[in-house]
Amino acid sequence: MQNKQLPNVHLRKEWDLRVRTWFNQPGRKLRRRNSRIAKAAKIAPRPIELLRPAVRCPTVKYNCKVRAGRGFTLEELKAAGISAKYAATVGIAVDYRRRNRSEESLALNTQRLKEYLSKLIVLPRNAKKRTAEDVQAYKSAAQATGQVVPISTDVAVEAPRAVTAEEKMAKAFVTLRMARGEYKSHGVAQKRKAELKERKANSVKK
Repeated sequence: MQNKQLPNVHLRKEWDLRVRTWFNQPGRKLRRRNSRIAKAAKIAPRPIELLRPAVRCPTVKYNCKVRAGRGFTLEELKAAGISAKYAATVGIAVDYRRRNRSEESLALNTQRLKEYLSKLIVLPRNAKKRTAEDVQAYKSAAQATGQVVPISTDVAVEAPRAVTAEEKMAKAFVTLRMARGEYKSHGVAQKRKAELKERKANSVKK
């Protein structure tokens, strides 16, 4: 060794006392599985999962993908004809923060709610109000696993066609800039129109 340095190797650090093991992973996996099976048997024939809306992923990169969201908006529930309090009792997830930004999402999730309600079998809590048909339908109902109403991701593929002369002349960048400018100045433009209309009305009165 250089400069005749005496060896002083630190190998007694008791590393085995600071090692984190994961030997209970297979046992926990089995316990979680048994818990899921027990929960499904306890709530049967109710669905295992709540009904959730179809939403689009955020950002331009992923907004072409449709996935399950957190819960239905109050507007969607109102369009389907049910209240948020009732929805929570029949397995429908409610999200008080999400808002509908388009008519398409509102129509899609309203349709999902109506489809779910058409399949729903509600057994009255009071035994005297239960009919024989209700009891028979409840007993014969099969428990739904996974998504109760599957989210459709089918995309209509457009057939190949020739590019038109109008499409060749179109400029995407200019169109987007114009639309953004109109959106930003919409309030100012409306205010100017109202002021101009008011001036004309005043000048006519004089």
